[in-house]
Amino acid sequence: MLINLYSSCSHTDGILTTMLNFSLPEAPSLAVLRSLAAQRILVLDGAMGTMIQALGMTEEDFTANGHIHGPGCRHQYHPDHPQKGNNDLLVLTQPQAVEDIQFQFAMAGADILETNTFSSTTIAQADYGLESAVYDLNVAGAQVARRAADRATREDGKPRFVAGAVGPTNRTASISPDVNDPGYRAVTFDDLRTAYGQQIDGLIAGGSDLILIETIFDTLNAKAAIFAAFESFAKAGRRLPLMISGTITDASGRTLSGQTPTAFWHSVAHARPFSVGLNCALGAAAMRPHMAEIASVATSLTCAYPNAGLPNAFGAYDETPDQTAAQVADFAREGIVNLVGGCCGTTPDHIRAIADAVASFPPRKVLA
Repeated sequence: MLINLYSSCSHTDGILTTMLNFSLPEAPSLAVLRSLAAQRILVLDGAMGTMIQALGMTEEDFTANGHIHGPGCRHQYHPDHPQKGNNDLLVLTQPQAVEDIQFQFAMAGADILETNTFSSTTIAQADYGLESAVYDLNVAGAQVARRAADRATREDGKPRFVAGAVGPTNRTASISPDVNDPGYRAVTFDDLRTAYGQQIDGLIAGGSDLILIETIFDTLNAKAAIFAAFESFAKAGRRLPLMISGTITDASGRTLSGQTPTAFWHSVAHARPFSVGLNCALGAAAMRPHMAEIASVATSLTCAYPNAGLPNAFGAYDETPDQTAAQVADFAREGIVNLVGGCCGTTPDHIRAIADAVASFPPRKVLA
């Protein structure tokens, strides 16, 4: 009953808070991450999409010539839609290519590797006719990232962590897509909660150390993901660290659904996230004042992973690794970040430069 009530009262955080079970045992990764984050600024990886595009894969590459199998070949999928551009599918059809990209990011200095599962929900995969493959996509996505993380650790002895990436979907629960019908919604809270739950179940089963809810443009979508995450934690019997990352869409300094950074923090604080911050949409220079605002109010760690500047007329990113790193270093110099990384346009060279640039700065002091 509380679930249904929350669905119709989406901004009543107290109702959701009563459903979040903080009595669950913490995953071992949480204590290790807290210890490392107290010592230095941690580093996330960069843009998987940018790296995949550079490979120039064909439709046949994406589908492995029509042989799409789940992990261990338990299931076989025969979608009717073209798959080129469905980057998440590559964890099933080109897992070595994905692992190699993640390994490059790890060796460039990333402590945390994101799974290649940004669009691995039934809602997003409906565009490709692969709704039935969602659980397998997420299990495989976590397993591939785990292999890359462990491979890097064998190389240099440094611990790496896998963040199960949960994207925003291509629908919004707060805004009508029909200008002639402002009351219409293309998706409900419970639709999102169910879709996110299927995804997060798979990410946990595949071995994720954290759950990263990212590129949030609608906080109601994020609330559904948070709710689903805690339901999945209850099934797994342990609570994983939860990273939450919003996106400021333009110079207004607000999310697409209208929240300022401060309002965004207060809307998700009840989940007691491991970190909160911003990613995507903006380059580091434009993101800095908004990160500073979050850092001034958040009682969790803060995380920033901006784009490599803004895209040019051809959709490419021109900012060099040194340029991006110098701007991210300003975040560290000002004491507003605990974790940094890169989003669209950032390569292993960008991550290496960022890791080097922030290494001499202490992490932000977390507010009491």
